[in-house]
Amino acid sequence: MREFVFPDASLTSRAGQFVWLAINIEDEKNAPFMVKFPGEAVPTFAVVDSKDESVALRQVGSMTVPQLHAFLDRARIAVASGGGGGQEADEALRAADLHYGARRYKEAAEAYRLALDKAPADWPHYGRAVEALLFSYQQSSDHDRCVDLAQGALKRLAGTPSELTVAAGGLDCALALKADAPDKASRVAATEAEVRRIVADPKVTAAADDVSGAYTFLVQARRAAKDEAGTRRTLEDWAAYLEGAAARAQTPAQRTVFDSHRLAAYLDLGHPERAVPMLEASERDFPQDYNPAARLAAAYQAMKDWDKALAASDRALRLVYGPRKLRVLDIKAEVLKSKGDLAGARRTLEEAVAFADALPPGQRSDARVAALKKKLDSLKAASPAPPS
Repeated sequence: MREFVFPDASLTSRAGQFVWLAINIEDEKNAPFMVKFPGEAVPTFAVVDSKDESVALRQVGSMTVPQLHAFLDRARIAVASGGGGGQEADEALRAADLHYGARRYKEAAEAYRLALDKAPADWPHYGRAVEALLFSYQQSSDHDRCVDLAQGALKRLAGTPSELTVAAGGLDCALALKADAPDKASRVAATEAEVRRIVADPKVTAAADDVSGAYTFLVQARRAAKDEAGTRRTLEDWAAYLEGAAARAQTPAQRTVFDSHRLAAYLDLGHPERAVPMLEASERDFPQDYNPAARLAAAYQAMKDWDKALAASDRALRLVYGPRKLRVLDIKAEVLKSKGDLAGARRTLEEAVAFADALPPGQRSDARVAALKKKLDSLKAASPAPPS
């Protein structure tokens, strides 16, 4: 969105309506903000009411320019009036948004259901309310209702950016149903077919990264079906879509938006070498950005080119900060282990554990610390430290 949505000239009309703030979640100075306003995914957008610092409205996931305008219009109403214009559906939506902003997903789901039940046929907030209800179901693991919601809403959402978001969310929930759930296979098949239909439409209105995200669920569906040929075709389709999107980019910054998605596709295809030229170009274009070097380290690791992987990880480590540093250290430790340098791998993991343990609240993850310690303990068992 930073490269494709926020530069849109139509947003200049919003300049005096909001105090705009972008938060780098990797920067340690922003950790207190993340404690106060946590989120489950990136990107997350929130409009905070300055009167009490409550979240008046929140959106998880990307938006197109029209969706962003609609989000901002709704936020102004929510902050100014504390309501939605008097209609029952709008009042219920206001209550739902408050629960959603506070991450009370079960309460939010109940309120969004009420809003949708009360809404007139031409309700302008239908798409956003369905998306928020779907996410609330996902966060509370209510997969049955999630699938039903997606299947029931798609016809009304046809041709809108919400159509793909809801279809992909429905497929995600269908895949998450218990193995013995009634009609799981047919529900997965039905939602998968809808997602395939939408991503195949050249006129799809969803953001490119949302289309890319939808492909990841399609890959999961083919893998769950143990369809190796179908998995391969879907991965190639995903890579081709991303390559086309990158080729249409107007600037190097726009092109690099797709680097992480393309790397993931190439790794899944077993062809990490396809990522090297694009990542080398990104590293040349953005020498102060750790991401290209970190991604090159992952690509070279998959290629078993240990020396280039180590060199790339060291370049990334000179630039990286915050929790992302742990991923680079983890890759470096694995590469060193693969090279047979167990002592070096151990030192690198010890550095990672110490760094993870010292991260401030809002950035520190107990699960991440535990996983690193477990990996370090396993390495220590395999190669005890020499006596001092």
